[in-house]
Amino acid sequence: MIIRVQYMNALRTYRDVPLVKILAGIRRCGKSTILDMLQEDLLKCGVAADHIISMRYTSEEFDDGMTDKDMYNGIRARMTGEGRYYLLLDEVQEIDGWEKAVNSLLENADTDIYETGTNSKLMANEISTYLTGRYISIPVYTLSFAEYLEFKKSGSRSQKELLNDYLRFGGFPIVALGSFDERSAYQIVEGIYNSVIMNDITRRHTITNFDLFNRVVKYIVENVGKTFSANAIVKFLKSEGRSLSVEAVYNYLNWLEKAFVIYRCQRYDLQGKSVLKTQEKFYLADASLKYCIMGFNPKSIAAMLENIVYFELLRRGYEVYIGKNETKEIDFVAVRRDERIYVQLCRRLPEESDREVANLLAVKDHYPKYVVTLDELAAGNINGVKIVHLGDFLLSHGY
Repeated sequence: MIIRVQYMNALRTYRDVPLVKILAGIRRCGKSTILDMLQEDLLKCGVAADHIISMRYTSEEFDDGMTDKDMYNGIRARMTGEGRYYLLLDEVQEIDGWEKAVNSLLENADTDIYETGTNSKLMANEISTYLTGRYISIPVYTLSFAEYLEFKKSGSRSQKELLNDYLRFGGFPIVALGSFDERSAYQIVEGIYNSVIMNDITRRHTITNFDLFNRVVKYIVENVGKTFSANAIVKFLKSEGRSLSVEAVYNYLNWLEKAFVIYRCQRYDLQGKSVLKTQEKFYLADASLKYCIMGFNPKSIAAMLENIVYFELLRRGYEVYIGKNETKEIDFVAVRRDERIYVQLCRRLPEESDREVANLLAVKDHYPKYVVTLDELAAGNINGVKIVHLGDFLLSHGY
């Protein structure tokens, strides 16, 4: 088992803290495996095996009619001894009212609780009712490039080749663990995508016009990293002879976001120092989601650079915004406590770099500024702006 160090460190930080630890992310990003890693770590730390209760609540293993009381009683029945029990609860969103059972276990038993979930049921309003101030959410993403290298270290491919593979095939662990050709890799990702759409969106929200919903999703995928509005989608559909309300588009975006398919990146006004409510961008949970829907095109890699860097910044604990500096745009303003960095993306130097550097130099503060590029000869400093190759940026925690 390849240890995902970042998540294990987070779980160790909160071990035995009286909070429910919730691992949340898109299906097949590795949440269940992280629970397996946690179980091994608890055993190594001397926790008795019979004091670790691991439950997986999938439709294949439990009846759909299982209630929160059934969940609670089933776990309590296994707590037969003295001392603390560690509860590892996988896919809890499949149980209606799971949050009541978890809250009761937190209050009425000596427990340390960890759980995973993949959709909006996990983040429903009920969690605020029963677990207010009593849980910590730990977002789980697909593999970073550093993790991807760990998954591939037994092979003979160079780091440069593996970066190209990472850009092309994405970071779903199941894909990284194998040696798939393009068609097979995208078929696997398409299966993951279809599972999310069917289980976490279509059935839950009773979408009747599946074709229209898919067309909206395709529009979003085509426009990853671009600003667009619900009105723009409505107008586009109208041009195709289709009709959909703005409210319905907002619902679709919200459901996709809560299923962790897309992530919303807001715009930040550097002059007014405020978050703007318009002209947001959306990014996909993994670049391979675009390729499995649209097909792979080498020209599309440039557009997905933003997607890859956006998630790298999230993994490092930054809050990430699009920067608006009067008429200029900064690709990313990343904030972490009292730290801040600015990042511009460009595929090739020098023909694309002048504008990106100029936009960064127009920001009159002393926080670090970077231009991240795919140009293999990239390295250097232009008036304080650091030019960094994508691979170096993804692997160095100094950025």
